[in-house]
Amino acid sequence: MLTIKQVDTQSKKEVNDFVNFPFEIYENEPMWVPPILADIKIMLNQNKHPFYEHSDAEFFTAQENGKMVGRIACIENKKYNQYHGKKEASFYLFECMDDQSIADKLFEHSFDWAHDRGLDTMVGPKGLSSFDGYGFLIEGFDKRQMMTMMNYNFPNYPKFAESQGFEKIVDWVSSYVHIPDFKMPEKVQKVAARVEEIGSFKVLRFKSKRELKKWAWKIGHAYNNTFVNNWEYYPLTDNEIKFVLDNIMVVAVPELLKAITYKDDVIGFLFAFPDISAALQKYKGQLSPIALVNYLRELKKTDGISFNGVGVLPEYQGRGGNALLFSEIYKSANAFNFKHGELTQIAESATQMRKDLENLGVTPHKNHRTYGKKI
Repeated sequence: MLTIKQVDTQSKKEVNDFVNFPFEIYENEPMWVPPILADIKIMLNQNKHPFYEHSDAEFFTAQENGKMVGRIACIENKKYNQYHGKKEASFYLFECMDDQSIADKLFEHSFDWAHDRGLDTMVGPKGLSSFDGYGFLIEGFDKRQMMTMMNYNFPNYPKFAESQGFEKIVDWVSSYVHIPDFKMPEKVQKVAARVEEIGSFKVLRFKSKRELKKWAWKIGHAYNNTFVNNWEYYPLTDNEIKFVLDNIMVVAVPELLKAITYKDDVIGFLFAFPDISAALQKYKGQLSPIALVNYLRELKKTDGISFNGVGVLPEYQGRGGNALLFSEIYKSANAFNFKHGELTQIAESATQMRKDLENLGVTPHKNHRTYGKKI
């Protein structure tokens, strides 16, 4: 008999079972990269994740004859709903055996959960923060997942959602560039050089985490304000900004994180991270001492780089800030002899950024889709 059970987040065993379930789903899938398991556990911990200071989430498993066959997180982001005047719930961390009836049971339970809270729409996949990644993968199943900043799934997952009546809300395109063959358009280089020469816009480059930390708070607030026109935006709390910054600092290579200022105010940013997917796969997302040493080694030897945070405040777009930003992306990609670069999950709603990427000639190679349904 198929049943739905709520995870007791105070139970170490139930949390571990929930967190480890994807290893069963993707056991033989070389493109899947496990998350850092500690990060997922924090999502289930109301005492550690700042999301719970203003909103709610609960976690459920599908059980059949005492065996876990699926899981889902049900989320009510009250700050998002208040900001947009909506009554939305979201689902996240969805995993399921290849069985539509199991997916149906999980989704239907999420609808009931939302109804009980007076909510009228379900969207997803959508997590607790923008750094959790959005959507089901719908294109690019033959490409390895880029670290933990986006989701991987089998082609049946979007079909599970569509069979339940979910429809597209927004697509998130990730673009690839083979760095040794890429040449920054001369026009962009000239604009960037001219902008920097005039001096109103400046690039902050960091040589150490100590230097980076001095500017981290301003960069965090710029990040919060850059996507104000985007579909997913809501104003992060100070604790949420700190949470994101603390996580970034763990894997940050200071030379790859940059900020753009205008009259000493941070108005743009570039978050780039060496791709440590291979090490995450090898050590199955664990944070053991041996794994940590190898993650650090992988940071130095990997030939891939992920640009997973690129933006300029809306009021400064079209004034040369974007050209300066893309010039810095080019410099970062070439400074460390990376071969493979990926700009992850640029939303359809980020029209200027998408247009700029098309003009640069980078190649879209993955697409994630966020779905929605009136319930």
